[in-house]
Amino acid sequence: MKPLPFTLTLLSLFVLISCADDNDTSNNTDPQNEDIYFPPTYSDVWETKSIDELGWNDAQLQPLLDYLEEKNTKSFIILHNGKIVIEEYMNGHSSNSIWYWASAGKTLTTALTGIAESEGYISIEDKVSDYIGTGWTNANIDKENLITCKHLLSMTSGLDDSEGDGVEPEDLQYIADADTRWAYHNVYVKLQDVVSQATNQSWDDYLETKILNPTGMSGSYFNVDDFNVFWSNTRTMARFGLLNYANGTWENNQIIPENYLNDAVNTSQNINLAYGYLWWLNGKSSYHLPQSQFEFPGKLIPNAPNDMYAALGKNDQKIYVIPSKKLVVIRMGQAADDENFALSGFDNELWEKINALIN
Repeated sequence: MKPLPFTLTLLSLFVLISCADDNDTSNNTDPQNEDIYFPPTYSDVWETKSIDELGWNDAQLQPLLDYLEEKNTKSFIILHNGKIVIEEYMNGHSSNSIWYWASAGKTLTTALTGIAESEGYISIEDKVSDYIGTGWTNANIDKENLITCKHLLSMTSGLDDSEGDGVEPEDLQYIADADTRWAYHNVYVKLQDVVSQATNQSWDDYLETKILNPTGMSGSYFNVDDFNVFWSNTRTMARFGLLNYANGTWENNQIIPENYLNDAVNTSQNINLAYGYLWWLNGKSSYHLPQSQFEFPGKLIPNAPNDMYAALGKNDQKIYVIPSKKLVVIRMGQAADDENFALSGFDNELWEKINALIN
């Protein structure tokens, strides 16, 4: 038998290599190893991924959805590495409906403050009065000048949270030196004044330019009960969750500085270990809650993954980000049970249902 011509031998080798490449399962087609997906800006296109692809327990999906509907949910989304796995609307809500973020929107302030710092407009280590002048509180000037932008981000201003949520000077009473007391307080909104003054732009315009437009988010602030509250559809909230999950990037654009975001989603002070820069943190040894100085032992949400960080708003508005699971989870709606400020037993029960699906 004559040997194959040299050229034919090379062709055969090429075919064998090509076939081997076609059968290679180590490439990015594996949903566990793929790159983060970003939906196109200002488009309804958003790639999906099936429960079967991820090996989740399909039999647990309907019990989860039934529970959500029973608990006054309006919309619910789970992203895996950016792609939609679950997107459901209920109780009269639709994909085009808008809803309020409540205090989950605090994290928009976190993000835009970090962007303003990265652009050289502010430093979070500076006194708040450096940007908006003195007399913005009712404290004497020495105590007021202890309060930095970072103290507003970490809820350690030392101002009296029992005086209500107003942010006029008469509402902002001294109770302790900054950095010595953690208390959940609406005074964080002064950061919006800081950024507006430093950038010489309105808060809404700067937000639109730096975050909304680059990510395809939509939404607006509306005045509700004397508070400026962000409203949007559910996919916009999911886009923001994805932006944070992706370490502040969108495609190849670094929007929120990565080092700043890393600080934002880790413990920001030594009083409430479960609080970063307006983000709630799971997996810590103790936590504080709004309107309380009591330290609770254990994790914030025992059933949730330890590395989860969350934007939590009144009446159970939720953005959960879980890097270890490659998940972003969104919930909008009315209060699951009784009206609440940010956290409730609903969080833990919801994660019991989610775990049954994904594990």
